[in-house]
Amino acid sequence: MTWQDVWDVDGVSASWCAAALDGSLVVGYGADELVTPASVMKVQVALTAASLIGSGELDGMARCRLPVQPRTPGPVGLSLMADEVEMSVRDLLVPMLTVSDNVAADALIRIVGLEAVNATTARLGLSRTCITSDLQSMLEEMAREAGFSDYAALAAHDPVADGPPHAAEVRTRLARTSALDPGRGSRTTPREMAELLRGIWTNGAGPPAACARVRSLMARQLTRQRIASGFGIGYTVAAKSGGLMGIVRNEVGVVTDPAGAAYAVAIFTRCDPDLPTDLPAIDTAIGRLARRLVNQLQQT
Repeated sequence: MTWQDVWDVDGVSASWCAAALDGSLVVGYGADELVTPASVMKVQVALTAASLIGSGELDGMARCRLPVQPRTPGPVGLSLMADEVEMSVRDLLVPMLTVSDNVAADALIRIVGLEAVNATTARLGLSRTCITSDLQSMLEEMAREAGFSDYAALAAHDPVADGPPHAAEVRTRLARTSALDPGRGSRTTPREMAELLRGIWTNGAGPPAACARVRSLMARQLTRQRIASGFGIGYTVAAKSGGLMGIVRNEVGVVTDPAGAAYAVAIFTRCDPDLPTDLPAIDTAIGRLARRLVNQLQQT
């Protein structure tokens, strides 16, 4: 299977890895290249928190207060709420994995600590996977690197009313920031994310109850237009999407076929900042690629 056979979105590069859950069959392209995970990294945050709750080191029923300020920006969920929110620690996993809630993710990162999250992936031998900051810090640093005082100024910038930098220049600047450079910011590889999923689905990545909790919530992710779009009746898909500034658009997940065989799929894409981005076309291509990868594994 070659690049040209399965990926045809102009101005968008892709790398991927797919594997049977028993690890016997693996296919990939650029599977060991460092990539920017974006919200895909919430999988290991969830696994870490669920594991600590399961071991009794973290009280899952403890109350967590989420004030209006500071609140991590995001397009959905708690970021949009006008009032203070309170929920249990264990319930923070629900919005984080189902709607990719940034506020919930940062709350969990504060509670368990980045060191614990990175220790989880290190323990599993995923030596090239690392989260370098919480999401709010990442967004603030991106804005400063792009020439704005803070993220609020970046989000509010209207080139028509405010003048330069124009939208194309802002996009180019953002593409050069450390957050979008896996050599400097958070990073992983398609192979390591597929391996992480394999561990979660076989209970090798943590306590069985913790792995089951992550599997259950990933199966309820509301985003269905990426990997899931490539599969019809009889298939089930549990996934976690990720995207950042329209530059990267990713998804990882486990596809189970009608016969019960399951396959871990990790697909990462990056858009040329100088070209227009057709996000629906990327989503459809991710689904189409996932189907090709699973078909290849089924036939091997």
